[in-house]
Amino acid sequence: MELEDITGVMVQYYVTCKRELWFYCNQINMNYNNDDISIGKLIHEKSYSRENKEVRVDNLVFDYVKKDGCLSIFEVKKSSKLTIGAEYQLYFYLYTMSRFVSEVKGVLVYPKEKKKEELILDDEKIKEIESILEGILHISALEKPPIAKNKNYCKKCSFYELCMV
Repeated sequence: MELEDITGVMVQYYVTCKRELWFYCNQINMNYNNDDISIGKLIHEKSYSRENKEVRVDNLVFDYVKKDGCLSIFEVKKSSKLTIGAEYQLYFYLYTMSRFVSEVKGVLVYPKEKKKEELILDDEKIKEIESILEGILHISALEKPPIAKNKNYCKKCSFYELCMV
């Protein structure tokens, strides 16, 4: 895998579960019957219907963007319960786009909760994203997945039985 192959989903998995990242990088996917993912897709489809959705830039897919003085990249999520992965996914998008656009900001939106959170990329986050990108390249090159770590959100994961049973 090369640096330009990294996607926002990979960044999200790296932050929340390095084992799931390894599965994803090796095309092992068990999310096809996950109700949370189906609900999230439905929310994405039904929310913000006036926006131009799924804007693609190379291998990145933004939920939608707006240009009003600066470029705003929006990421639509089902819930604000586990935000850390979504935040870093959006920071990755900001990091990537900041090479092409002078002013860019990110907005996490939670339609069911009628909630928004604005993110701005700073020097500290740039260093973290660069470290995450190196980590993703390392994990994708591993022969075996990292050891499973039982976290409070694991029981809702579609890989739970594979990892924990």
